[in-house]
Amino acid sequence: MSGNIHLLSDTLAAAKAEDRAALIAYLPAGFPTVDGGIEAIKAALDGGADVVEVGLPHSDPVLDGPVIQTADDIALRGGVRIADVMRTVREAFEATGKPILVMTYWNPIDRYGVERFTAELAEAGGAGCILPDLPVQESALWREHADKHGLATVFVVAPSSQDARLARITEAGSGFVYAASLMGVTGTRESVGAQAHELVERTRATGAGLPVCVGLGVSDARQAAEVAGFADGVIVGSAFVKRMLDAPDDAAGVEAVRALAGELAKGVRRQA
Repeated sequence: MSGNIHLLSDTLAAAKAEDRAALIAYLPAGFPTVDGGIEAIKAALDGGADVVEVGLPHSDPVLDGPVIQTADDIALRGGVRIADVMRTVREAFEATGKPILVMTYWNPIDRYGVERFTAELAEAGGAGCILPDLPVQESALWREHADKHGLATVFVVAPSSQDARLARITEAGSGFVYAASLMGVTGTRESVGAQAHELVERTRATGAGLPVCVGLGVSDARQAAEVAGFADGVIVGSAFVKRMLDAPDDAAGVEAVRALAGELAKGVRRQA
């Protein structure tokens, strides 16, 4: 079975045709449990998200802030495995028909086996991977297998990225480019800031034509509307996870995710 990179591209193109940004939600697999995580992801998609990033929990993250680290710790203590991530992708895709990505650091894939990981992700209906710590110059093996199985390779760029690196990333990547709105780790902030707008413009100036989606810091409809004014997609992670952490029980957490997705969906339509 081939992966769903074309579904991802079509979804982003459809949002653009509606004169809006796509809403991309992030939630880690296995949080608060494997079943609970699947329900939360389905709720985010049903509530208004266009795409979901399923986080593969990691014990030593470099990009994730304290909120997501807390959720990852809960998932890891619960014994989450790559098989659970694949199950999460499969069940979320089968239930919603929307693009599902996996966000993961490189080490788990390397240990699991690149061919095995890409084949299983494609079979589960996945659209691709976001790989925040895989240098583009060391990505040939991954890209070979991702291309073979119809999966997107999404690289992360930051305000510190030089123009030559941006050009190399947009040439090698597929699906979209993940623009980190500022230097640092994930988390909610008062303002996403001018750095993100400049980074989107510099990334687009490479001429590769990939959509540019902005993450790190967006937590409410107002900020989603701000980012939607200049980006092709708005990525929200910590705000979803925090709603679940703050909920009195798992069922309330799922409904809180659904409600936030609805609020943010209005924001990306620039009506906030």
